[in-house]
Amino acid sequence: MSIFDKPFDDANHRALVTGAGNGIGRSIAQALTGEGVRTLFADVSAERVEAAVAGAPRPELAVPWVGDLAKREQCDALLSFAANEIGVTTHFVHSAAPPRKESDHSLAVTDETWETMRSVNVDAGFHLSRELAKPLIRAGRPGSFLFLTSLHAGTPRNLPHYSTSKAALAMLVKELAKTLGQFQIRVNALVPGIIDAGGFVADPSMVRFIPVGRIGSSDDLVPTALVVLSDRLSGYVTGASLVVDGGASLTNWFDAPSLGRDI
Repeated sequence: MSIFDKPFDDANHRALVTGAGNGIGRSIAQALTGEGVRTLFADVSAERVEAAVAGAPRPELAVPWVGDLAKREQCDALLSFAANEIGVTTHFVHSAAPPRKESDHSLAVTDETWETMRSVNVDAGFHLSRELAKPLIRAGRPGSFLFLTSLHAGTPRNLPHYSTSKAALAMLVKELAKTLGQFQIRVNALVPGIIDAGGFVADPSMVRFIPVGRIGSSDDLVPTALVVLSDRLSGYVTGASLVVDGGASLTNWFDAPSLGRDI
């Protein structure tokens, strides 16, 4: 039998995916159900998460949850719901991120927008992963966590709230991987390139920055996500950042924002 035939143990594996209502999070969550993994679809939008569940290959394995992860009490509500509905979470994917506007450059972004982006990306990611790790440690069970970071964890994006939160998340992956490795809990990052998904509409002209010659889709991330989440396929991989960008990281395509002096 090929090692690719059964990458997950459908009898014992349970997954929680944030941002599962659209974009990359939705594609990964749906793919996990297709692999036989009971998966909790968490999202801030009831309409989106219901549609994502309905579109899953095996909707009977999809469990919806709606809440705002910018609020700590909602993070705790999600953890309690997950424990009751799916049991011990063995696979965690943190894809949730607030929408971003190109106008929110360094001189325009509001304190509220800054705080919300950090709260969802970093604070919720840290809190959820730490609390999900504890039952695994107590039970002596392995786990696999995957964070969606960004090419702009290392290069400016003209969106300081977004790029700095992704940079923090990239380091959080390394910190958690180093600490949790002793318990056989692996923590990795998936680094998307120019992906037309999750509310981001890519300008078609950006193709000139992509060596493979096309804008990416959320489905382009799924095979790599499943491989790195699988203990059978990637059991010796932790603290890694896996770039899926069609080669876009070979250049930095954003110029500084054009601003006048009347600010």
